[in-house]
Amino acid sequence: MSRRSAFPVTIVALALCAGCATSPTSSFYTLSPVQSVEQSPGASPIAIAIDPVTVPELVDRSQMVTRLDANRVRIDEFARWADPLKSQIPRVLAADLAGIIPGAVVSTFPQRASDNAYRVTVDVQNFDSSVDGAVTLVAIWSVRPPNGGKKIAGRSVVHQNAIAPGYDGLVDAYSRALSSVAKDIAAATQSASRS
Repeated sequence: MSRRSAFPVTIVALALCAGCATSPTSSFYTLSPVQSVEQSPGASPIAIAIDPVTVPELVDRSQMVTRLDANRVRIDEFARWADPLKSQIPRVLAADLAGIIPGAVVSTFPQRASDNAYRVTVDVQNFDSSVDGAVTLVAIWSVRPPNGGKKIAGRSVVHQNAIAPGYDGLVDAYSRALSSVAKDIAAATQSASRS
């Protein structure tokens, strides 16, 4: 191989090695339920169906978003959600509700729910975390009893501080915030079931 033709090959090889050496490793995160499932023996079964959840477009992405101040955010290319928040949030709410309400059988869209299910809708309006390790979750939700019962609507505003540093702490704080929303929804569902 001549010196002239070896030069471009060497440049390409060096560029590839430099790119590999400086590329950070991505981390993937997932929300988790906080409530443990402890079904009471003899509890009357109650069916609950969670409809598709809406989330703000700003956080409807795989990258983690952290608020720097009122007008700036940081989108971290190397800290990512393992699956979309629109999938994670209803899954975690369903698990938390099943742990809170004795006998609850909770499904999420697109699973088919029975006609006797309490329908839950959730509109997440704010899903923010800050660099100081605090998260804010604001959700408008409603519970519609089966057979055309009166809908109960509510709004949950939850602030949680991270216990651990970094994204691990923020994700845990989000999970605890979702547990608080699940408690509000559970109270409304149980109230509707008694009326």
